[in-house]
Amino acid sequence: MTFPKINECRRRLVAGLLLAVALACGQVQAQEKYRVYLGTYTDKDSKGIYQCEMNLKDGSLSPATLAGETSDPSFIAFHPNKKFLYAVNEGQAAVSAFAIDEKTGKLTFLNKQPSQGGAPCHLVVDATGKNVLAANYSGGSCICLPIEADGKLGKATSFQQHEGKKKNGHSIHVDKANKFALCCDLGLDKVIIYAFDAGKGTLTAHGAFDTPRGAGPRHFAWHPDGKTAYINGESDLTIIACAYDADKGILTQRQVLSTLPRDVARKGGSTAETVVHPSGKFVYVSNRDPYNSIAIFSIDPKTRKLTAVAHQGMGVKTPRNFAIEPTGRYMLVANQSGGNVIVFRINQSTGALTPTGASVQVANPVCVRFMELK
Repeated sequence: MTFPKINECRRRLVAGLLLAVALACGQVQAQEKYRVYLGTYTDKDSKGIYQCEMNLKDGSLSPATLAGETSDPSFIAFHPNKKFLYAVNEGQAAVSAFAIDEKTGKLTFLNKQPSQGGAPCHLVVDATGKNVLAANYSGGSCICLPIEADGKLGKATSFQQHEGKKKNGHSIHVDKANKFALCCDLGLDKVIIYAFDAGKGTLTAHGAFDTPRGAGPRHFAWHPDGKTAYINGESDLTIIACAYDADKGILTQRQVLSTLPRDVARKGGSTAETVVHPSGKFVYVSNRDPYNSIAIFSIDPKTRKLTAVAHQGMGVKTPRNFAIEPTGRYMLVANQSGGNVIVFRINQSTGALTPTGASVQVANPVCVRFMELK
């Protein structure tokens, strides 16, 4: 005896389950690839912002192609909706807006606004997606530019000029609560803190954190807890661990460590970038010429203090910005004078970096940013 209706229901059920599994597998597979955008200094060999794809199964990179032509996009940032990209134009003292083609990754220029200061070198988009905040290196200042509904940048709603003999604004960072903006000024040896109103797009003087004299604070990275910050001293090759009071907007120094191995005598040089691993277990700092290495530190899970672990220098040449993809398995290092971006596999237990041998050729790379492929 046969039951055609029951058999047909079973067939449909099995087919539905197989389709669901296939879709799930496809989704997982899609998440194994990321689009990588690369900011550069432009010249006869580099024309702007480049893109490539990274396969997380083996850490490989596809050849880089030009995503958008623009002048000296030395730092880039995404809008939270991933539809827009913003870049400093360091040589033009401007900030540019681009629309992102979801399928191809290509960038369409929207508009630009003056940065009101020389050599803008770093920018972020606040958590609400309403503003771009940028730091100007020459003259030491920072600016807030509103983001319009179509992704374009409006005229500045706030500008803050740093005061002092030698001023070099090097980066700006917004805290987890989107309440305060912190600007590293290398020349003043300070992190200048502003109360930030995302709705009005305003920066209001709030206070400052004094780094050790001669440190030259450059870049700044938050721990995932939002209560700890790590600042690299460009001038004295150090990393400064700080506690952060999110309610009061106050940094307190906890620890200062060298980014060089103990047996290396310092002769010049400088640091560039600070990055905390997504797990919150490690922090990394890039040492530029003549040391050419990535310094690795472990983070104590209770005190958040640092312990120097190791250094990795294989294939590293003037490491500028570097970034860790969202899953925490790989690090990409932009070798500014090496003309390429190289890949390291990250040991999830120790934080150690192992070269994968993968790389992509790009002239004058200085910034690395990841976007998930849909």
